[in-house]
Amino acid sequence: MLFKGYPKVMHMAEQKDQIKHLVRVMNTDLIGSQHINVALTKIKGVGKTFANAICVVADMPKNLKAGRLVEAQIQTINSIVSNPLKFNIPSWMLNRRKDYETGADLHITKSDLDFTQGNDIKRFKMIKCYRGFRHHLGLPCRGQRTKSNFRRNKGKTSLGVKRKSK
Repeated sequence: MLFKGYPKVMHMAEQKDQIKHLVRVMNTDLIGSQHINVALTKIKGVGKTFANAICVVADMPKNLKAGRLVEAQIQTINSIVSNPLKFNIPSWMLNRRKDYETGADLHITKSDLDFTQGNDIKRFKMIKCYRGFRHHLGLPCRGQRTKSNFRRNKGKTSLGVKRKSK
């Protein structure tokens, strides 16, 4: 008889089928209770569309829990993310098409993504293009309006109407 406060005793078959809580893919810890296409988006540089493409290429159901991945499946995911063109993922899904230095289509993840973005911004500032000026001034560079937004970037401004001092 089971009481409310006592844990349920698992059979041997249930223990083998248990979900891992954390799964390590591309040096990132994925939550094991999430579906694989959602969990893959936790890797920096992998979005929803790219995660779905990985599931299709690796022949995995998208509703498979990440904790149920086998080591061989983790290796295939690692190889697909590191070299997606080899697995016939279209180049429009990659996050670095026509790289400035090499001219090749690349997919960059993890800390390399931060490094290349920083280098791009430094290059914009160096060649003094419009986007470089906007980055230098701390203002938005993609055409947003700045009358009411981006107040923290523009410095101190007086908001509202000031009262007369007596």
